[in-house]
Amino acid sequence: MAQQIQYTEFGEPEVMHLVDVPDPTAGPGEVVVAVRAAGVNPLDSKLRSGSRPSGEITTPRVPGGDAAGEIVEVGAGVEGWRVGDRVVVQNAKGAYATHTVATPEQLHALPDGVTFEQGAAMGIPASTAYQGLVELELRAGETLLIHAGSGAVGQAAIQLAVLQGATVVATGSEANHPRMRELGATPVTYGPGLLERVREAAPDGVDVVYDCVGTEESMAVSAQLVADPHRIGTIVWSDAAAALGVQGWMGGKPEPLSERSIALRHEAYDVVLGRMASGSFDVEIARTMTLADAAEAQRLNVANAVRGKILLVP
Repeated sequence: MAQQIQYTEFGEPEVMHLVDVPDPTAGPGEVVVAVRAAGVNPLDSKLRSGSRPSGEITTPRVPGGDAAGEIVEVGAGVEGWRVGDRVVVQNAKGAYATHTVATPEQLHALPDGVTFEQGAAMGIPASTAYQGLVELELRAGETLLIHAGSGAVGQAAIQLAVLQGATVVATGSEANHPRMRELGATPVTYGPGLLERVREAAPDGVDVVYDCVGTEESMAVSAQLVADPHRIGTIVWSDAAAALGVQGWMGGKPEPLSERSIALRHEAYDVVLGRMASGSFDVEIARTMTLADAAEAQRLNVANAVRGKILLVP
């Protein structure tokens, strides 16, 4: 028997339950992946609570979009993949499980030397950071300001920007300054005087802003630093972001991702996994927990109780 986390109604984390289910099988054009690690993301909680509209629940839902594991069955018509291949699953249809069914379009080869835990941790955060930086048209030699640089998306954005040749200033609490500095950013503290501290850290000005926090402060400071709203982007949509006319990707924005954004996120997996294999991209893993701990894992994730990724390991 396989196991998976299911919920049949929207609500608090307690609506999720660990259940036994028949072992899944691969239909034509599908593979079955034995999940070795699953990433816990804020989106999982938004979908479970119903705060992110996802339609009526008609069958049990299995949370989780980031998984890494091994292919254990290959369906008819699948080419290029075989049993035993180590993979990262993009947009998994239920990662909180011992097994998940995927199509070849969702699969990315997990390089030797990159662990299942690292593969499960990079997915949504790294692809979100990559897509945003491309759409903000960040170039080598420019200065990028990242709001909330110690979160999973922020850490990914710092590293990708530095690898691209940009100078990075990142906001965050003082406790997180060493981590942001380790990744290559100049850290500055939130709160009153933020604008002046950013200008001191970037005396030649800021060219691009990537916002991961969505506060009135972050939007106000961004607008004073960068005149072109197209070069300000946020993953936490708000009235302030809408009023400024900045770019926004998910995070409450009513419009779905564009085809280009989706393509960039797909491209990001192979780019970032290659960087991880070469040792030039790091993911911070805060804690690994069991499937039975899914409710607590989501509570910790939403509360920002830990820095770095929380993983479920079946």
